[in-house]
Amino acid sequence: MKHIHTRFILCAMFACTPFAMSAQDIAENETDSLAKEPLVQVAYRKVAQSDLLGGVSVVNMEELIKKNYNNYSLDNMQGYIGGWSGNSLWAMDDYLVLVDGVPRDPDNVLPTEIEQISFLKGASAVVLYGSRAAKGVIYITTKRGKVEDLKINLRGNTGFYVSKSYPKYLGSAQYMTLYNEALLNDGELPKHTEEDIYHYASGTNPYRYPNVDFYSSDYIKKAFNTSDLTAEITGGNKRARFYTNIGYIRRDDQFKFGEAKKDFVSRLNIRGNIDLTINDWISAYVNANATFYDARTAKGDYWNSAATLRPNRVTPLIPLSYIPAENLAALTLTGNSMNIIDGKYFLGGTQLDQTNVFASYYAAGYNQWTSRQFQFDTGVNLDLARVLKGLSFQSQFAVDYATTYNTSYDNSYAVYSPEWATFNGSDVIGKMTKYGDDKKSGVQNIGASTDRQTIAFSGQFNYLTSVDDTHNLSAMLIAAGYQRTMSEVYHRTSNVNLGLQLGYNYLQKYYAEFGGAAVYSAKLRPGSRAAFSPSVTLGWRLSKENFLADSSVVDDLMVNVSGSVLHTDMDLTGYYLYDTNYNQADGAWWSWYDGALEHSTNSVRGKNEDLTFAKRKELSANVKTSLWKGLITADASFFYNDVEGLPIQPTTLFPSYFRTGYPNASLLPYVNFLSNRRMGFDFNVNLNKRVGEVDLTLGVAGTYYTTKATRRDEINEFAYQNSAGRPIDAIWGLQSLGLFQSQAEIDAAPDQTSLGSELHPGDIKYVDQNNDNVIDERDVVYLGRGGWYGSPFTLGVNLTAKWKNFTFFVLGTGGFGAYGMKSSSYYWVYGDGKYSEAVLDRWTEETKATATYPRLTTKSGSNNFRSSDFWMYKTDRFNIAKVQVTYDFPKSMLRNFFLHDISAYVSGSNLLTISKERKHLEMNVGSAPQYRFYNLGVKVAF
Repeated sequence: MKHIHTRFILCAMFACTPFAMSAQDIAENETDSLAKEPLVQVAYRKVAQSDLLGGVSVVNMEELIKKNYNNYSLDNMQGYIGGWSGNSLWAMDDYLVLVDGVPRDPDNVLPTEIEQISFLKGASAVVLYGSRAAKGVIYITTKRGKVEDLKINLRGNTGFYVSKSYPKYLGSAQYMTLYNEALLNDGELPKHTEEDIYHYASGTNPYRYPNVDFYSSDYIKKAFNTSDLTAEITGGNKRARFYTNIGYIRRDDQFKFGEAKKDFVSRLNIRGNIDLTINDWISAYVNANATFYDARTAKGDYWNSAATLRPNRVTPLIPLSYIPAENLAALTLTGNSMNIIDGKYFLGGTQLDQTNVFASYYAAGYNQWTSRQFQFDTGVNLDLARVLKGLSFQSQFAVDYATTYNTSYDNSYAVYSPEWATFNGSDVIGKMTKYGDDKKSGVQNIGASTDRQTIAFSGQFNYLTSVDDTHNLSAMLIAAGYQRTMSEVYHRTSNVNLGLQLGYNYLQKYYAEFGGAAVYSAKLRPGSRAAFSPSVTLGWRLSKENFLADSSVVDDLMVNVSGSVLHTDMDLTGYYLYDTNYNQADGAWWSWYDGALEHSTNSVRGKNEDLTFAKRKELSANVKTSLWKGLITADASFFYNDVEGLPIQPTTLFPSYFRTGYPNASLLPYVNFLSNRRMGFDFNVNLNKRVGEVDLTLGVAGTYYTTKATRRDEINEFAYQNSAGRPIDAIWGLQSLGLFQSQAEIDAAPDQTSLGSELHPGDIKYVDQNNDNVIDERDVVYLGRGGWYGSPFTLGVNLTAKWKNFTFFVLGTGGFGAYGMKSSSYYWVYGDGKYSEAVLDRWTEETKATATYPRLTTKSGSNNFRSSDFWMYKTDRFNIAKVQVTYDFPKSMLRNFFLHDISAYVSGSNLLTISKERKHLEMNVGSAPQYRFYNLGVKVAF
């Protein structure tokens, strides 16, 4: 009795925090011990893994996290299952995330909270969810309480992020030398004297002759910490069960100066649930989750400044000691400053750099970002066997709230630009110029406030029966919907649908399933807002046929095929697109006879009452097997889908006078016009083998896809410029022929002046595709696939080796078949841009035989710095994404001890990229760097 009382006290303390699970899951808790195999979450139900039809992949997170601890729910999932590229399902450009059946953010639920993740890729797998799920669903199922004694698991981790690489920029002297070269290339006089360059190169006085390295250890830590602590508490009996997860994560930042050294991100979560079995025909649950995010950041964009601010522009801090005692004016000027750093430095600047990121990090204040999320859902399950055997009803209601806002202290500051002189052989500061003023109001500003509310509801009747253990029947009738309200967004995001599922299998040998959804969209014209999405799946378990029943090789072999037509409004970017719209936003001003100015009212679009849903038409096939008594398990799918009727305002269907440029007006209506095709396959193969004392598990997963733009709004003079028939993720640009080596070569080549730059030797030469002796936009051609939805071929390899109490885990992921464009400011250097090491391979008269970079220029460089294959590279890569070694302390050591289990582990993440373009792929320009992460963790169970 005391034991039961303790459980209910813990329920009251912790369970009013978060979860979500379908109502039938509650009943499953009572029968899990009898289950012969794992159950997999699919749309509105769970099915036995052996009865799972195609287009679905699943990851058991409870097992995975034992050997691969991480802090993101979808971390490297492409390493375990096929069909997920890392950012899309089957190359679709969007997907819906459901956490316990409710639309939620995947980064607001951590792996420690998750039981299972289902990837619903096929149209047949998502049809019951309606319009908003037409491009795939990722269903995250959180952990539930079980019938067991009270258990407490504690997990602690601490680790360090280490930058993989930084962009490499030239120092002041080298920059000034090359900038002079660029001026000479443009026919201009040099700007920097040899004497100046010498002083900057000598480094004798870095305050007078600055050479700022943003990536120096003066500003950046070599490593910075993140730590987390998680407590899981679970227990219960047949009447009531609970699960609670309380976690805290704090991550520092890598800056070591100014306000930035106080930067951090923290997250506190409390997730819990109560499952109740009220009687033999009613069960219910209540789930809740609260998450508190906080982040503090200094004011300023350091990484963007690192990519743009030239090294000789600003001296961040200048010692006061350089001001002679007799220079009373300068001493008085700086003496009035509110921002003397460490009592001995004042903030440097220039007339052109009256604000700079270094001064901002010291004196501009800071931002505090706050986010609060609360999620609540509840449901009931009714066993209606008294009405009809096999009949049940379940429902779910959810309300989520999320708010974010910024608080900040916004200070202004003064910077000082000194005029240097030499006195008795020493550098001293003479005249001083002050720019700006020091002001600290002490007022806390509040802004960027947003809020979001999600309301979801579903109710369904389920029917499940078996006739003579031969004919197995299932059916579901579902009514579901959700609505999301965003601050400052007038229209809510909504999804409403009725679903019907009918299933039959004969002796678990022959399967037939029908799924359909009646969908509704408020984005369409009244009277045209409803549609029906059908899907049919047929399956055949060949392993139960006589010719395989006694096979010593085949344990299980099942094939199935599906055909579906899904209606979706996801590509309708707004409301009332079917109707005429007028505005004055882009209008013109007219002057009448009385001199008054009038603003014109213009048409934005014409009317099309036939505008309707886009359609995802799909055929897919799946095969899964188990061989040699589980030695090998495999699952593979093939998919072919057309997305037809994507809405645009087509210019080729209407006369040109339907649009004007000034005033900007259009009578073009939205029409269901564009079509795209995707085709490919995915696979997942696992090998399970014991070799001596070592248990080995090797998994290989992959996805390959092609895309095609099957219909486009275009009329091109040349067929090679047609988008139709090309990949959807096509990269377009000019084809290059290397660099011009002489003026004579330029004179003999097609005219390139239409590209906007005066040509000189060292500029890029292009192919004249249409032989008109002119290089212009008509010479743009297809260059390669960009892999917008993930690499055309995604590969994952995971290996687990268990020996005694040690578990070794390694994960590799790869992407192949796509191209990128080196178009960042690191490579496209012109004007007064910052020079990177990329320009060292520039063209000059001395290096023209080996140069791989165009000549330097201080002008626009529009001939060179445009999309062309000159700047293209293959993005092929293979990553060593994770290595972890875990040690489980022997049970014999814990006898008569209050701890039941102890595990310790070390791991490294994002360790290595294997690629011809490794240096480029591991380098971020204008943003925080990529990091390796080294972690030490321990888990204990009470």
